[in-house]
Amino acid sequence: MSKTDLHPKDYRDVVFMDEAAKFSFLTKSTAKSEETIKWEDGNEYPLVKVQISSASHPFFTGEEKIIDTEGRVDRFKARAEKAKALKEALENKAKKAAKEAEKKAEKNK
Repeated sequence: MSKTDLHPKDYRDVVFMDEAAKFSFLTKSTAKSEETIKWEDGNEYPLVKVQISSASHPFFTGEEKIIDTEGRVDRFKARAEKAKALKEALENKAKKAAKEAEKKAEKNK
């Protein structure tokens, strides 16, 4: 296979349609399709239906939300709370030990 045979040769104009967002665009593609659509210029082009496009994708529409299907955020928050509680307990224990050491030092004077 030579380097000239690397790229497909069947590029053609194709309309991609995001049905959820009622958004279509015309571009060049090698995507196969049995359906066709009459475009704004009056010509008929192959139609490829897509489930999501820049018109409906949360990142591009600004409606991005954290989707946490595996509970990662909750587990992270739980670990953070546990670490905070452990840190506070150790600080309290250190303060208590310091006070007891002071009392012993005062008694020994």
